Amino acid sequence: MNAHLATDAATMSPLALFLQADIVVKIVMVGLLAASVWTWAIIIGHGGRLKSIARRSAKFEKDFWAAEDIDNFYTANRNSDLPSAKVLGAGVTEWRRSTSGKKIDREGTRERLTTMMAATIAAEVDRLSDRLNILATIGSVGPFVGLFGTVWGIMRSFTSIAAQQNTSLGVVAPGIAEALFATALGLFAAIPAVIAYNRLSHGINTLEARLHRFADGFHATLSRELESE
Repeated sequence: MNAHLATDAATMSPLALFLQADIVVKIVMVGLLAASVWTWAIIIGHGGRLKSIARRSAKFEKDFWAAEDIDNFYTANRNSDLPSAKVLGAGVTEWRRSTSGKKIDREGTRERLTTMMAATIAAEVDRLSDRLNILATIGSVGPFVGLFGTVWGIMRSFTSIAAQQNTSLGVVAPGIAEALFATALGLFAAIPAVIAYNRLSHGINTLEARLHRFADGFHATLSRELESE
């Protein structure tokens, strides 16, 4: 009896369920495992990247507001890959173009500064949001892919019952077990993806708001400078 129970336990292990599963269910399981690995790669990569950008951006902006000469500060940081530096670069570049002539259109300069910095912010947010759509897709599709494996496994169980004319647990259990295992893998891939998508989206939204505040402050600085031209 003990040996029989041990054999049943081994048969119901995750590895055994995968090996004895139908080819369709195996494909579903492998796909969900790959999606889970991909999800965690994005979580670790993007999560660390956003934290680093937020920390470096805070220092960059603090140094900028403490700088006495904007041109010198821009020259020293023009090669920075920070979103704040890109916004600064867009503002300085447009400022130089708009004030290079003898006659300065103050209102036109203000509008162009706003447009260029807003466009730069949008481009940086799009760059930071890259691959978040993958998390959204896995989070929404993963459970349904797992459900497909579940339905297929249950169909296989009913096929076994019909073929063997036997409704005992030994006939039904393997198919149902692999079906439920497919469902579990679907949730295993989808739940972290949904949580990560929400957290990373929140982090990007926070960074976007920070960039807009920085752009507004810089715009106000340049507007004051226009009044003295």
